[in-house]
Amino acid sequence: MPSMANPVYVVCAHCDAVNRVPSDRLAAGGTCGVCHKPLFDGHPAALSEARFAKYIQRNDLPVVVDFWAPWCGPCRAMAPTFERAAATLEPRGRFAKLNTEEAPAIAGQFQISSIPTLMVFHRGQVVARTAGALPFQQLVDWVGSAIAKT
Repeated sequence: MPSMANPVYVVCAHCDAVNRVPSDRLAAGGTCGVCHKPLFDGHPAALSEARFAKYIQRNDLPVVVDFWAPWCGPCRAMAPTFERAAATLEPRGRFAKLNTEEAPAIAGQFQISSIPTLMVFHRGQVVARTAGALPFQQLVDWVGSAIAKT
């Protein structure tokens, strides 16, 4: 039976329930205790203004957020790369996207002046930030470096 001595809190990307997962079982994935969907499905969560704070503050894992907009060509071009990075790096971190057109208050709070902007949060605090579309390996390296700081 897994030990809960070092649980990791993971917010479900589907229903926003906070799940307690044994740290030694993260790689096995697991399912949400409320909605029973996979906690790690390799896809970035779509965040709204209402979901943003809970998702970045209640996850014990680092959360990589892509601030984007539908009219932004580089954002659309980087979307498959960001998706691929999520599939590659979960469960070392969580991945999410925030449409700045739908969440202007959050974009203003974090002074998003160019998109795409990527930020890594750990327990609600910004640990890394970069602007501009990144190719896959550079994105993976940047996220890996940021996660190592947490």
